[in-house]
Order: sequence, then C-alpha cells, then structure tokens
Amino acid sequence: MNLHLKINHMKKISIVLGAALMCVLMAFAPASGDRLLGVWQSGSGKAGVKIEKIGTKYYGKIVWLKEPIDPATSKPKVDKNNPDEKMRTVPLKGYRILKDFTYKDNDEWGDGTIYDPENGSTYKSVIKMKDNNTLDIRGYIGVQALGRTDTWKRMKLGK
Repeated sequence: MNLHLKINHMKKISIVLGAALMCVLMAFAPASGDRLLGVWQSGSGKAGVKIEKIGTKYYGKIVWLKEPIDPATSKPKVDKNNPDEKMRTVPLKGYRILKDFTYKDNDEWGDGTIYDPENGSTYKSVIKMKDNNTLDIRGYIGVQALGRTDTWKRMKLGK
C-alpha cells in the first residue's frame, strides 16, 4: 500500500471513530431539558418542589413545607382548598402540583399545568429557566399575558 492510500485510510478510520465517540457521548449526556430536575423553593418560601422526569414529561411534587403541620388540627397540612371534596384530606407533602411539562427549547418547558393549593385552582403553565438556579413559573388562564409569574430558586440540600 502506498503512503497516499495509507493516509486516506487513516483519515477515514479517524472520521468513523470520531463519529462513533460522539454518538456514545450524546447517548450518555443528559438532555438539556433535564436541567430542570432538582428541588426548587417557591417564591413565597413556603414549599420545596422536587421536579422529576417521568417518560418524556416533567412533574413536580411538594417534598418540603416550611410549616408542615396545620395549627388548627395539629396534623400534617392537607389539600383543604381542593374543589374535589375527596381530595381535601390528601396531605400536601407528596402532592404533585406540576404536571405534564415538555421541554420546548431555549430553557423553556410548556404544555403543563400548575396547581395552587392555596386557592384550589389549576392553571396552564410555562416554565422558563433564567439561570441554573432560578426558574420563572407562569400560571395563566387563557393567554399567558393574563397570568402571574412566581420565581423559584434551586434548593441546596445538605447531607
């Protein structure tokens, strides 16, 4: 084999190996939408919400409450404002308040809903990540312009 053919052969092998390496790295790299995963503190500071991925969608459940016990009952707080009477005895801790979000692009998740246990209402919602530790969560009825935005901060959990 002459030198020119050897060089061309080596180039082809390098390209194939480089492409294979990129495929392997991409398979193990987290999707950019997964940056949303973690525990976030609501703007009021009253709750911590763990955002998880189930299948291709993102969900969030309450995992921490600043005041977990209802002073009136001395029992864990429940979803007392839920419009469905059967749900009013369900504890807030563990309650899924973010549902069905999909990653759109550019640090934005949409097509989901947010439930507000303080008033028992569910709203369409969009989540925008301002930086690695800050989310703007907008709940709205109808159009986004008529909604309200709450800023959540990533919680740093100690061991």
